[in-house]
Amino acid sequence: MKRAKILIVFLTSLALNISAQTKKPVSAEEAKMNTFITNLMAKMTVDEKIGQLNLPSSGDITTGQANSSDIGKKIKDGQVGGLFNIKGVDKIKAVQKVAVENSRLKIPLLFGMDVIHGYNTVFPIPLGMSATWDMAAVQKSARVAAIEASASGINWTFSPMVDISRDPRWGRISEGSGEDAYLGSQIAAAMVKGYQGKLQANNEILACVKHYALYGAAEAGRDYNTTDMSKVRMYNEYFPPYKAAVDAGAASIMASFNEVDGIPATGSKWLMTEVLRNQWGFKGFVVTDYTGIPEMIAHGMGDLQTVSALAMNAGVDMDMVGEGFLGTLKKSLAEKKVSISEINRACRLILQAKYKLGLFTDPYKFCDPTRAEKEVFSPENRQIAREISAESFVLLKNNNNILPLKKSGTIGLIGPLADNTANMYGTWSVAALFDQSVTVLQGLKNALGNDAKILTARGSNFLADSVAEHRYVNVHNPTYKRDPRTEEEMIKEALKVAEKSDVIVATMGEGSEFTGEASSVTDIQIPETQKNLLKALAKTGKPIVLVLFTGRPLALKWEEENIPAILNVWFPGSEAGNSIADVLFGKVNPSGKLSATFPQNVGQVPLYYAHKNTGRPLAEGKWFEKFRSNYLDVSNDPLYPFGFGLSYTTFNYSDVKLSSNTLTKGKTITASVTLSNTGKYDGKEVVQLYIRDLVGSITRPVKELKGFQKVSLKAGEIKTISFNISDNDLNFYNSDLKFVAEPGDFQVFIGTNSRDVKTAAFTLK
Repeated sequence: MKRAKILIVFLTSLALNISAQTKKPVSAEEAKMNTFITNLMAKMTVDEKIGQLNLPSSGDITTGQANSSDIGKKIKDGQVGGLFNIKGVDKIKAVQKVAVENSRLKIPLLFGMDVIHGYNTVFPIPLGMSATWDMAAVQKSARVAAIEASASGINWTFSPMVDISRDPRWGRISEGSGEDAYLGSQIAAAMVKGYQGKLQANNEILACVKHYALYGAAEAGRDYNTTDMSKVRMYNEYFPPYKAAVDAGAASIMASFNEVDGIPATGSKWLMTEVLRNQWGFKGFVVTDYTGIPEMIAHGMGDLQTVSALAMNAGVDMDMVGEGFLGTLKKSLAEKKVSISEINRACRLILQAKYKLGLFTDPYKFCDPTRAEKEVFSPENRQIAREISAESFVLLKNNNNILPLKKSGTIGLIGPLADNTANMYGTWSVAALFDQSVTVLQGLKNALGNDAKILTARGSNFLADSVAEHRYVNVHNPTYKRDPRTEEEMIKEALKVAEKSDVIVATMGEGSEFTGEASSVTDIQIPETQKNLLKALAKTGKPIVLVLFTGRPLALKWEEENIPAILNVWFPGSEAGNSIADVLFGKVNPSGKLSATFPQNVGQVPLYYAHKNTGRPLAEGKWFEKFRSNYLDVSNDPLYPFGFGLSYTTFNYSDVKLSSNTLTKGKTITASVTLSNTGKYDGKEVVQLYIRDLVGSITRPVKELKGFQKVSLKAGEIKTISFNISDNDLNFYNSDLKFVAEPGDFQVFIGTNSRDVKTAAFTLK
């Protein structure tokens, strides 16, 4: 009893010390939580504490196996803190029952899942979602996802993924928000707020920010590969979205696979403790990615016991699948390779998450069987998905105003994505209802009724190689069926359809699993067999609209030069066909803007707008100049710049007006433009503010996004759009990693994308 009292005093002191580090007074509710957890931990054995740090995959547990499975036995023995890859109220309730009724201390489990861009109602892939530049829409999509997932028993999502990436070869660029730290930060915060709310209701779930850190900068765009960069670059260009998510209250963080400064992130105390907790004040828990701890063995960091201790001492709290903690921490404790204080810290953080979710009060809080019937895949949720999907589309080209299409005549709908239920969702659609997706064909039929005729032809498969196509397209979704005909036969059929059509809608690009985890490529063009079809269609002389499905920026130079209209729809989700039809026929005016630069070819990669100048920059407007920083065979320019996106209407920007040409620290100045809708359609425009620091103590980018507003204007309407600029907008991390704004001269840019801008200048005093 005396030992228990001493332990309670120690653990309470530890909890108060953690609170003291945050320099915030402990609220009554937090004090109550600390006392509850301290008392609980006083009853726990070391084995039970280590058990809370173990996160296995559920496998395929059925309700009848909950007790008898291997995982069921571990739960009874207090060796599991949570499960993932399990869904459905009946299954989850059965497993939770084992934890709270059959284990010694009756500690409830967390239930996690990769709810990345929706649950049953699937929204655009995250890269597409970022193209909305609409934070209310982003937050709403996460809110709907949380409602649906929680109605199926899930209380923790491994999202948002906030990795900055400037390399379209990397497959997981589809899961993030593009290349820019500022835009990525806004989206990260919105997603966290959408998932978590106040973490009180039974439809609010834990967010997990991933992958910390720098995962999107993998060398050669190859997944899981080495990452190496300066700390100045980390802090200025890659860290901000992670920090924004922490500031928004993210409950958990997932460690990335890559190394940082020569140490795998999972074992980096600098990342997990110094930066995340000490500098940013993160209060939640850190979980590894799938087998992240044992993978450090292949990195060359030691055996399983060694790398498990490395992760624990770094500040990692939960071990996903690897079971390194479960199998080795007690031995490492005995050998003094880890301390009991580290194990207590990790255990406390896991228990705190469960407490904040309300699981100790009601372990079945997320197991109401009546919710799923009303709240999952509802007409209301699908309507929200339809509206947001249409807002994500980026109009890349529209010569001669081919779009919007008329609801008359004959439309030739051609391509492997024309009537394809399996590939409307994109990667990481783990709860998608594949048989209920709205295809492009169905969407056009819904929109047209009897007003126009639709002729269809598949025209091509995704890839000419059947083996490669299986690997790319349906490795996770066997519902896709390949057409056994030859390329020539399929093109011949498509040309017959084209001959009878007034306009051709060509649905082409990537399949859902062309991007995502372990889906990196070296060729970022539309696959050759599809391009052969597109070239054959172009020779007919018929007007063509390319409806482009993609999870990454593609090299579309031939398409830009030869196809009159290109609408990038990413992977739109459940309501794909309806939202595509809404935009094709003008019910919705496209307003999406690129969040990642589209290069002319893969040889330009990495290509991004916020680059640094060299000492020999190419003069503006020049294509090539000897002894300057350029290529012999292609210009430095992107095909489509960051922030680019056309509309069915036209917008005119006035010159930038500044309220003052001098900014004093602690004060603000206002930058304004007059925006006019000079076209025939009502529309939305994303007005973008960029700033350049002309002289710094370290080199600075040629411009950086510092603000944006999505504005609705009716045809003929004029609005004044204003941005307040303070010295906070000019801060950056200098060579000493101090966050400073240095006095000097600045340029401000306002425009429709990162390239087409109006300019003014001011001085920071």
